[in-house]
Amino acid sequence: MEAQTLAMAQEIDFSMWALFARATIVVKLVMLMLIIASFWAWSIIIQKLIMYRKARREADKFDQQFWSGEPLDELFEQIGTEPDGQSQRIFAAGMMEWRRSHKGDGGMIAGATARIDRSMDVAIAKESEDLQRGLSVLATVGSTAPFVGLFGTVWGIMHAFIGIAEEQNTNLAVVAPGIAEALLATGLGLLAAIPAVIFYNKLSADADRLVASYEAFADEFATILSRQLDS
Repeated sequence: MEAQTLAMAQEIDFSMWALFARATIVVKLVMLMLIIASFWAWSIIIQKLIMYRKARREADKFDQQFWSGEPLDELFEQIGTEPDGQSQRIFAAGMMEWRRSHKGDGGMIAGATARIDRSMDVAIAKESEDLQRGLSVLATVGSTAPFVGLFGTVWGIMHAFIGIAEEQNTNLAVVAPGIAEALLATGLGLLAAIPAVIFYNKLSADADRLVASYEAFADEFATILSRQLDS
């Protein structure tokens, strides 16, 4: 009897596709949701990794330009009012407000320093929002995917036990497929959640470091402009 049960179990196809094909419609929907969530999370991860690397390169390059000793007005003329880089946009926001604060007689409108600071703060807030856009998706996938997978597992095991009761047979060939299909849902949930959590933490830290560098640059730039105002 045991040999027959083992022979029947060995004939069962336990490939990923076979487990998916045999699953109930509810478990199939759960698996599809988790696969889509995983692809969505990975698309955001790859996009953000490329974006942050580009932002760091741009910040390093502009930092060298800014501290090269070139006059600020000439540097502003080179990059224009709508540059591509994040650091350049913060610099342009400050320079545009600086120029708007000049009177026709060459003097400065009162409160120029505060307005320049606010202009750069607004530019930094926009860059921060752009850097962090999509990270909430990773947080959501990381926190919910295991529970969605667990729901699929519970549903699949329940269905497997119903099948056992209907057939009144508890041998391995009857039990194993249903349990395997159910556990696949949990596996997919963890497969979606683990990278999402890891990269959410990494990308959030990277975004915070970039924003901190923008704020430090804005403070240094504001100090330079304030020194020129006081001179």
